[in-house]
Amino acid sequence: METNTASDPRRRLGALGERLACDHLRRAGYDVVDRNFRTRQGELDIVAADDTTLVFCEVKTRVTGGVSGPASPLEAIGRDKQRRLRRLAAEWLSRPGHARGAPDLRFDAIGVLVDPRGELLSLEHVENAF
Repeated sequence: METNTASDPRRRLGALGERLACDHLRRAGYDVVDRNFRTRQGELDIVAADDTTLVFCEVKTRVTGGVSGPASPLEAIGRDKQRRLRRLAAEWLSRPGHARGAPDLRFDAIGVLVDPRGELLSLEHVENAF
């Protein structure tokens, strides 16, 4: 059974972080091509593009003062997660119309830190993170 985003605090936090990351990417000149592409392997958070590059973005969001998980949102993207994201990107690219003819591909990571009310404290965008 799929959990409703509104009733699941973790999903709500993730959706907030992804929205903030999309806003950041648009301000930086990217088009958001796809969001939350899901397969049995997992999920791609954001696929974005500029004139030359197709970017697969993993977004990690944390609440300041939280006690679980790594201190920095970006520390949560380990080798296993990176491998899974590469497989998901290959599957995304294999779908009709998804390749978009972009000559370059890149994997970025975006770490979002919010306060307990959901207000943005910091956003770190690491290009070519892995």
